[in-house]
This record gives sequence, structure tokens and C-alpha cells, in this order.
Amino acid sequence: MLFTHRGLSGPAMLQISSYWQPGDHLEIDLMPGKDAFEALCQARRATPKRRLSTWLSEHYPKRLAQSLVEWQGDDGVLAERSNASLEAWADFLNRFRIKPAGTEGWRTAEVTMGGVCVDAISSKTFEVQGLPQLRFIGEVLDVTGELGGYNFQWAWASAVACGQSV
Repeated sequence: MLFTHRGLSGPAMLQISSYWQPGDHLEIDLMPGKDAFEALCQARRATPKRRLSTWLSEHYPKRLAQSLVEWQGDDGVLAERSNASLEAWADFLNRFRIKPAGTEGWRTAEVTMGGVCVDAISSKTFEVQGLPQLRFIGEVLDVTGELGGYNFQWAWASAVACGQSV
């Protein structure tokens, strides 16, 4: 996931865009695989005079760390933080919630959903039921793959299967 001047981007956002609907919130773990509360408590014990913003800068790029502090409106020395304060920060980091304003639309779309319904298509020959002279393959069909080349694989594999049946 990338934070850009225009919003969130990168492979994770491209993948989730297949499921996200306008008006939905996203919940993102900014510390995947880590318990942020435990990490913050450990930092408070080990380096109590360190500022929260400094700790964040050790885990994130400096500008992102600064933005997170500004977003929360809360910085300070770790030793002065209560467990409730650290729990609030941990919740913020492990369950970062945003409501996207929208997408960049067709201008930057890489993969779209929809197309010819596969219920009317033979999975072996790719001919339309009742119209054997008409065939559809690849991304014209309503098949959406996971990010990582699967749409390309589908396009090529469906083309080979269709070609072999002609």
C-alpha cells in the first residue's frame, strides 16, 4: 500500500478495489503481524523519554509518522502515556479506518469487472450457447482474477482453449 499525494495506491489498493463499494470504510492494519499495544508498552519500558513521534518514525517513513501524529493530534513522551492512551494508539495503528472519497475512475483503471456473463459460455470451447459461431475469451468475459498476472493468465489460457476447439 502506498500513501500518495492523491490518496492510497499500490497493489493492495488495486486488489481491494474489486470489493470496495463507494461509501464503504476500509480497515487497514498498519502494523501487520504485530501487536501495536505490546510494541508501544515495550517501547515505554525500554525508552521512556522517547517521544511517540520518534517511535513512529522508526516504524514508518518520517512524513507518514508525522502525518499519523497530526491525524491523531496526539504526541508526547512515552513515559507519560497511560495504558488507555497506548491502547487508543494501538487501535489506530492495527485498525486504521478510512472512508475513501472515491476512485480515480476509468482514467487509471488497470482491471475492470463485468463483461459477458459466463453462464452462457462453454468453458471448453468458449462458444455462446445456441450460437456456436460466436465465441468470447479473456477480459471481455465477466471473470476477475487476483492481482498478480492472473487476468493475463486467464486471457491467454482462454484464448488457447478456444483456439484448440476451432
